[in-house]
Amino acid sequence: MYTIGKAAMLAGVTPDTLRYYEKERLITPASKTASGYRLYDDGALQRIRFIKTAQHCGFSISEIQELLKLKRSDAACCEDVRAIAIEKRLRIESKLRALQAMSAALSDLIEHCEGGRAHIDDCAILAALENGIREAGGER
Repeated sequence: MYTIGKAAMLAGVTPDTLRYYEKERLITPASKTASGYRLYDDGALQRIRFIKTAQHCGFSISEIQELLKLKRSDAACCEDVRAIAIEKRLRIESKLRALQAMSAALSDLIEHCEGGRAHIDDCAILAALENGIREAGGER
C-alpha cells in the first residue's frame, strides 16, 4: 500500500492529480489509515497509468469514465471500445481540419502584412480582422 505522495510519485503525477481523479471517481483508495490517510494499491497505480495514457490519446475525463465503465461491464465487448476510439479519432481529425483552416487564414493575413514600424492603424492584419479576411487576404 502506498500513501498518496508515494502513489503519485510512482505514477508520475502529483498528489493533487490523484485527489482530482478521486473526486472524478476515476480512482478510489484501497483503504485509509486510522488517521484518515488514503492508501493506494497496485491496482490504483495501474488505473492511473490507464488514465494518463487515455488522456495522452485525447480522451476527456468523461470519456475515460465511460471507458472504465465499459471495462467493468460484463456486457461490454471490444467493439464498444473500438466505436468510442473511432468516434474520438473522427473528432480529432475534424479539429485538425479546422486548425489547418485557421493556419491557412493566418498565413494569408501574415502574407499581406509587411510588418515593420508602420503605425498600428495601418496594420493589414488588424484591418483584415476588422473587415473580414477576404478583403485583405483575398478569397480562397
